Amino acid sequence: MLLDTPVCDFGWQAPDFTLKDPNGQDYTMKDHLGEKGLLIAFICNHCPYVQGIGTRLAADARTLMDEGINVLAVMSNDYRRVPDDSPENMLKFAAHYGFPFPYLVDEDQAVGKAYGAVCTPDFFGFNKDGGLQYRGRLDDAGRNADPSQTRTPELVDAMRQIAQTGEGSREQTPSMGCSIKWN
Repeated sequence: MLLDTPVCDFGWQAPDFTLKDPNGQDYTMKDHLGEKGLLIAFICNHCPYVQGIGTRLAADARTLMDEGINVLAVMSNDYRRVPDDSPENMLKFAAHYGFPFPYLVDEDQAVGKAYGAVCTPDFFGFNKDGGLQYRGRLDDAGRNADPSQTRTPELVDAMRQIAQTGEGSREQTPSMGCSIKWN
């Protein structure tokens, strides 16, 4: 089912969380909330919208990380119901696209629910104080963005602005994608 996300709730404070990656290593959100902010991407393996941006997401995350902006990805789908999203398949998916960021398992779906994640992909951009400043898509071209395009994606521009000013643009394009598969 195709869904759009709600508009950004500017200043909403990100709840802290600790999740494991598929190898069992813990990652705590507050530890990744750096001086230039944090991008949290709710994604999964089976969603064609995520598959369509996988290469771009990896490249854009690398760009942001090189500029000091931290990135985490969270998989909140019920992988017992959708085996393609299992931790084992998360490892393969991350390797396939060359993800440079931790890809975390939201086993009990508490993080997805706490953040109000609606679909995959769903991007949340936070300033250094943990205030939400971006909620939208990778770019305004949507799910079938051409990886060779030279225009800077909306998400990269937004995160750069947040890193520099602490505030996001008031004009944002809502995320669009597959519904999160709740248990």
